[in-house]
Amino acid sequence: MAKGLQGFSWTMLLLFCAIQELGSWAMHTAVEGPGLGEPGDPALLASGRVKRGWVWNQFFVVEEYTGTEPLYVGKIHSDSDEGDGSIKYTISGEGAGTIFLIDEITGDIHATERLDREQKTFYTLRAQARDRQTDQLLEPESEFIIKVQDINDSEPRFLEGPYIGSVAELSPIGTSVMQVMASDADDPTYGSSARVVYSVLEGEQHFTVDSKTGVIRTAVADLDRETQDRYEVVIRATDMAGQLGGLSGSTTVTIVVTDVNDNPPRFPQKMYQFSIVETAPVGTAIGRVKAEDSDVGENTDMTYQVKDEEGVEMFKVTTDSNTQEAVITVQKPLDYESKKVHTVVVEALNKFVDPRFVDLGTFRDQTIVRVSVLDVDEPPEFRPPSNLMEVQEDAHVGSVVGVVTALDPDTANHPVRYAIDRSTDAERIFDIDAKTGAIVTGKVLDRETAGWHNITVLAMEADNHSQVSRASLRIRILDVNDNPPELATPYEAAVCEDAKPGQLIQTISVVDRDEPQSGHRFYFTLAPEATNNHHFSLLDIQDNTAAVHTQRVGFNRQEQDVYLLPILVVDSGPPALSSTGTLTIRVCGCDSNGAIQSCNSTAYVVSATLSPGALIALLVCVLILVVLVLLILTLKRHHKSHLTSEDDEDMRDNVIKYNDEGGGEQDTEAYDMSALRSLYDFSEIKAGDGGGGPGEGGPGRNPASELHALPQWVQSPDLDFSVFRDYISRKVEQADEDLSVPPYDSFQTYAFEGSGSPVPSLSSINTWSSSSEQDFSYLGGWGPRFRQLAALYAGRRGDEDGDES
Repeated sequence: MAKGLQGFSWTMLLLFCAIQELGSWAMHTAVEGPGLGEPGDPALLASGRVKRGWVWNQFFVVEEYTGTEPLYVGKIHSDSDEGDGSIKYTISGEGAGTIFLIDEITGDIHATERLDREQKTFYTLRAQARDRQTDQLLEPESEFIIKVQDINDSEPRFLEGPYIGSVAELSPIGTSVMQVMASDADDPTYGSSARVVYSVLEGEQHFTVDSKTGVIRTAVADLDRETQDRYEVVIRATDMAGQLGGLSGSTTVTIVVTDVNDNPPRFPQKMYQFSIVETAPVGTAIGRVKAEDSDVGENTDMTYQVKDEEGVEMFKVTTDSNTQEAVITVQKPLDYESKKVHTVVVEALNKFVDPRFVDLGTFRDQTIVRVSVLDVDEPPEFRPPSNLMEVQEDAHVGSVVGVVTALDPDTANHPVRYAIDRSTDAERIFDIDAKTGAIVTGKVLDRETAGWHNITVLAMEADNHSQVSRASLRIRILDVNDNPPELATPYEAAVCEDAKPGQLIQTISVVDRDEPQSGHRFYFTLAPEATNNHHFSLLDIQDNTAAVHTQRVGFNRQEQDVYLLPILVVDSGPPALSSTGTLTIRVCGCDSNGAIQSCNSTAYVVSATLSPGALIALLVCVLILVVLVLLILTLKRHHKSHLTSEDDEDMRDNVIKYNDEGGGEQDTEAYDMSALRSLYDFSEIKAGDGGGGPGEGGPGRNPASELHALPQWVQSPDLDFSVFRDYISRKVEQADEDLSVPPYDSFQTYAFEGSGSPVPSLSSINTWSSSSEQDFSYLGGWGPRFRQLAALYAGRRGDEDGDES
């Protein structure tokens, strides 16, 4: 440390000497003409006068000055300064007046603060020389720079850490691992403060570092990942090119040793033993073995295989890609009675072999797997496993179809019993002998009904019926000729009345339910009862068809309109079977082209009837008409009910509308007065309205709690309508006083009917006057039906006349 401080002191001394030496330098600038000075400056406007320029020192200031006095930077001086103090020196720009101060008389510049070159390398300022009396510029402003001189005050730093590199194991010496770089904030253009060199502090036994580039390389060739998979290496960076007194910084580099396939697989054991029952199905896993590999990643991927011939035939080895284990499975059925122990050689080898390390040895290993087969009580086995039998369909009940054989594979060789699974032979067409396994017919067979039968035969140990084997057996029913041939369809033919001899009428064919192995061959001839037939002939075409031709000239429908021709058909057997079919021939009338027009009376009737398509179309049309009529009726009924509901809902306080005319005073059942009374609520009468009890008036009653009940309708010669009259009058007064409310409660008011209208007022109640101008005496001449109406209006008229008088 003492040596470092001593070196630092010598460095500072050299810097001060350099500054003093640079201060002796001088620079001169000549300014000519008034155009270079400030406008209006009399010193610059003198005609033909040449001003001498600035003369000052080149300025440098050292960083990190720690003295107590301001640090002298330099001096500015004008050649026009005669030393009488008439010139005042000033500076402006970066740090002027704060960091840098100037003596106005001498022009000396001092730094008052501690500077750091790493933060700011230079300052740009402007110098002025002014007349102390007038403060006018004597010379043009000039710009100068104060540079901050660097010292070695910043240590190298690794800015990109932490560093993690990798190198493959067994890499040769000098293999590049990675590069580290340190940064020094000092000035790289001045001295050696920023010149960095690298060295290894820790881990130099295995790695080296290039002192200039910082590249880390391997120092040994035997790096083994399986021994140590990572190293922590400390790298140091020193400035001043590593000289004494330089500053340094360090970082830790983590180097990971990556794996290569340099280790072969090895089985931990040289022999493995497994056991499995002999009834294990093919594909059953017997066990797993695994070879160990010290490598990692894909270098541990392995492939397993069976090396011996016996093992290849009986067992199969696959590789579990997740666990890298060998899975041994059964490839063929095992049999304890045949072989009790199997020996299998399993080999493991790396899937990816690095050729660089082949000389290290073989990258494979073998182990022996012993598989012991365990004996179990097995069900009987069918031998031979043939599953097809044949039997003639005419075989008698109890005939032997075939024999099945099953044996117990166990050493005990228990006796076997047989049975038929009745779910496959519900009709019990076949039976089986429980001891011998002979299958016999249980019912009469018919190939035409069922040509094949699929049954399941059971074989079980006599002492243990739980040990059951099943075998599917297909029984084919062989055909015998037991069905005679028949006409393919009930043929009907037509012949024209003017038919000529030899004319083809019909071609016929036959069907036979039997299926002889050599194919069908049918023979056609007329039945014996048709030997005297002279009208038609039958020709065998030799291709299992026959043709019917006419044998006479013309036919007459009036004499005979239908001929029945019996035809005998015989098959080829054996034995030969025959049948007789009848061809119906109708005599028809034809046109000149031979087209049939009519055959008999039935034809006329049928032609006159409608076809089924026409009948369906007619029914559809009728159905559509019925639907339309019903739809129209429904719409009319709905419209009528809608109008009625609107009339019922449009009700006022005391108005009920009737669309039919009453029957007069004798019609007392036209409507119920109680329905009218229920609509009135006399509690709505205002407190200021007059009126008393029924038929009386009194100001002292409470109208809010009063409810007037209308009298029941009773036919009487002395009718009193004062209650209605009083209520209507009060409603009219309320409507007249409250002009903001339309008189919806009672009735419509017609205030003006127009001038010159020949039609009198339609209203029977005048709301604007108490007297009526109409005469209703004519109502008395309308008959007894209007007597009550005449009494009502005539009585009201008399009351009004009395009031007026």
